[in-house]
Amino acid sequence: MLADLAPLIAATTQWLTRAYPASGGALAVALCEAQARQAVTVAAWLRYPTATDSALVGIAGPGGSAGLDRLSGAGEDPDDAAWRSWVDEVVASWAAGLLTDPELAARAVAGLTGGTHTNGTPVEFRRLLAPDDHDRRAAALLRHPDLIGPVAVLHRERLLERLGLGQGLVA
Repeated sequence: MLADLAPLIAATTQWLTRAYPASGGALAVALCEAQARQAVTVAAWLRYPTATDSALVGIAGPGGSAGLDRLSGAGEDPDDAAWRSWVDEVVASWAAGLLTDPELAARAVAGLTGGTHTNGTPVEFRRLLAPDDHDRRAAALLRHPDLIGPVAVLHRERLLERLGLGQGLVA
């Protein structure tokens, strides 16, 4: 199942880490990518909860990064066109929301329990749910609510609906 969403998860993670790069050296880059990948994985599994959903996005494609690029001011490089076509705007938005709201991230991960993606296997999302000081420093831009906020609010309502939360329950 995970392999079906692997291109979408990889491309959306890459978009987030290019738009909001790590602060520091190679370790910081790896820590930032790990956090983004965990948030994107949770968001993708919530957006495409069944094997049928995963198969359909594999056939139709997720839509690409054009809207996100315009929003973030990212320039388009013709050499990046292939991977950018696999970016999912909704997944990126949901991941951004999870990265900036710890309570929402915890609820989202809890919402995966018993789902088809986990298949009863425990999956750990520690860097998303409990980032340490190194994680926070590495992903300072990625987790900054003012910087990533415009992406996070794009599809926030749909994420709250998916999690069964009303506006009054989420800060």
